[in-house]
Amino acid sequence: MAISHKYRQRLVVMVKEPRPGRVKTRLGRDIGMTRSAWWFRHHAHALIRRLRDPRWQIIIAVSPDAEGLQSRVWPADLARWPQGRGDLGARMAGIFNGVPPGPAVIIGADIPAVSKPHIARAFAALGSHDAVFGPATDGGFWLVGLKRLYPSPPQLFANVRWSSKHALADSIASIPNRRIALVDTLSDVDTAADLGVKPPDDNSHTN
Repeated sequence: MAISHKYRQRLVVMVKEPRPGRVKTRLGRDIGMTRSAWWFRHHAHALIRRLRDPRWQIIIAVSPDAEGLQSRVWPADLARWPQGRGDLGARMAGIFNGVPPGPAVIIGADIPAVSKPHIARAFAALGSHDAVFGPATDGGFWLVGLKRLYPSPPQLFANVRWSSKHALADSIASIPNRRIALVDTLSDVDTAADLGVKPPDDNSHTN
C-alpha cells in the first residue's frame, strides 16, 4: 500500500545533551570525556545541518527531557520531542507512538557517513513496506522507520538484546507479519577505533 501524500515524512534525530560523562562514554574512555562530548556536539550539529531537506520534517528527540527541551545547544527552529524513560527500545517506541501519523524514521546523531540520499531511500522503502532498518556493521542498526498508517505493533522492540550483534535480528523479530525492508549498511561511532584514532597509551601521562 503506497503512502498517501497527505502524510508528512518525519525524520527524528535522537540526541543527548553533550556534557562530559553523559554522552558517548565508551568513546570518552578512549579519548577523554570532554573530547568525546565536544565531538558529539559538533558532529550532531553537522549531521542535522546536512540532513535538512524540504521532503521531510526534522524532529530532535532530546535527553534528558527537561534539560533537552530548554537547551540552547540544538537549533531553535526545529521541533523537539522528549525521549522519555526506559531503554532504547522503550524510548523509540514512545517516539513512534507520539509523533503525528505518517511515515517516521529514527536515527542517532553519531553516524558520520549518513546523507540525504540514505534517508530518502529509507522513506522510499516505506512506500511498499511496513518497516525499514538500516543495518550497522556491528549487528545493530543505525536507522529504523515505520510507515505508521496503522497502530505500532504492541511488542515493538520487546526482548531486544541491545548493544549486541543480535540487536537488528531481535528488533525485526519484534515486528512479526510485517513487510520489512533493509537499506544501506553504515557504522556509528562508539570507540576511538570507529574514528580511526588510536587511544592514548595506558602508561602515558598528561600534565
